[in-house]
Amino acid sequence: MKVKGNYINGEWTGASSGKWRSVINPATGQEICQICDSTKEDVRKAIDAAKRSFYETREWRDLCPRERVDFMLRIADGIAAKKDELAILESRNNGKPLREAENDVTDAVHCFRYYAGIISKPSGEVYRVNKDFGEMHSYTVREPIGVCAQITPWNYPLLMAAWKIAPALAAGNSIVFKPSSNTPLSSVRLFEILDELKLPKGTVNLVLGSGNVAGQEMAENPDVDMISFTGSTPVGQSIAHAAVGNLKRVGLELGGKSPNIIFADADFEGAVEWAMIGIFFNQGEVCSAGSRIIIEKSIKDKFVKRLAERANAITLGDPVKNPDMGPLVSEEHMNTVLEYIEIGKQEGAKCVCGGERYVEGDCADGYFVRPTIFDDCTPDMRIVKEEIFGPVVTVQTFETEEEAVALANDTSYGLAGAVFTADGARGLRIVNEIRAGITWINCYNPTFNEAPWGGYKLSGIGRELGVHGFEEYQEIKQVNINLTPGKLGWYGEGGANR
Repeated sequence: MKVKGNYINGEWTGASSGKWRSVINPATGQEICQICDSTKEDVRKAIDAAKRSFYETREWRDLCPRERVDFMLRIADGIAAKKDELAILESRNNGKPLREAENDVTDAVHCFRYYAGIISKPSGEVYRVNKDFGEMHSYTVREPIGVCAQITPWNYPLLMAAWKIAPALAAGNSIVFKPSSNTPLSSVRLFEILDELKLPKGTVNLVLGSGNVAGQEMAENPDVDMISFTGSTPVGQSIAHAAVGNLKRVGLELGGKSPNIIFADADFEGAVEWAMIGIFFNQGEVCSAGSRIIIEKSIKDKFVKRLAERANAITLGDPVKNPDMGPLVSEEHMNTVLEYIEIGKQEGAKCVCGGERYVEGDCADGYFVRPTIFDDCTPDMRIVKEEIFGPVVTVQTFETEEEAVALANDTSYGLAGAVFTADGARGLRIVNEIRAGITWINCYNPTFNEAPWGGYKLSGIGRELGVHGFEEYQEIKQVNINLTPGKLGWYGEGGANR
């Protein structure tokens, strides 16, 4: 079955190459359907449509705020009306348990509603300035950037689409959007909803296909004013290089190798539960996953034993039937995770549970990996240093607060981190020292549309969500008004007269 292809200038169309790509159900290894495989020419058509929409017809850009708010709320309502359908589609295409997919759809609805609420809020600033050139009024206004290219990953297909599309539209931009070629189906359904709402032609454009072709063109094309990418750090770096040509605005939300620091005085069972959520939620395919447990030495053995008991009890199966964990997104990614597990064993880490593909019952043909815990890890190991992006966690120990912080920051990434302790002051000291953009005390993973999301170091550039995510899609313009027009007297009739 072939699904609808690209959506360009208000019309559905296949790729100019006539080629199609298979979309696979990771729980079974079977084809769900096929999507079109876009060429650079297709991407250029989408960019041209967005450019005409923004710079020529200007229908969305010039829409009055109240009408734009109404459109945004209608998008949210359209997603909410299709919640069950979208969740099942997401679960089958991505492999996440249905309850997690349902949460993603709900968050996507709230994301559009949140940005609808921002549109008409006060913005801009007024400055008190000197009178060297007369009485002046100086202020700023925020304007949309223009043509925004957006590329999302396969781990949160619908939610990441909402994180990018909602603020970009709220700010008045026109967009060209490309989902992961592994998980495009919920994005296609979202654009069907947008099509039903009749946004002005060219405002929203969808291109399907590979990152090497479609994504590269989006990054290089000089008619793109901004590119926003979420995915791996190496790909983000290549996008940043490609975007140099016209110095387009770049937003990058990239990888992580985040520390989860646990002190002996923490609530024991609570810390175990949150550690499970930190690494096994969404099969560990989370950029902010708590993939490095850094635990006080005195409780390490007890904690690892309990964590392994809990991990071994995790159920795996058809994600639509709501197991604890589903399959990894693709056979290729599963093999990458299994390779890292073998690397960990060869490096001398102790695999206390998991460490293999799960092939029992109905899971025989799917891409399932058992929850895996590595004990006795050292900072130099690849499994400690490199992002695995799967249900694999490493354990290191510390004896002092300073040692815990040093281990936490011993990474080239800086996306997230957490600390578990009954000492509130210590918790605050720790998060103040962790070099990361998102931190938690006595919990792991909750995030909110209202708060900014992004990281330090190799974890990216810029922020998504919240007011900061809205401002990412805006330019700031300075405006100066002379309130006392007339001859300034700066130059005299015979020369300078100062």
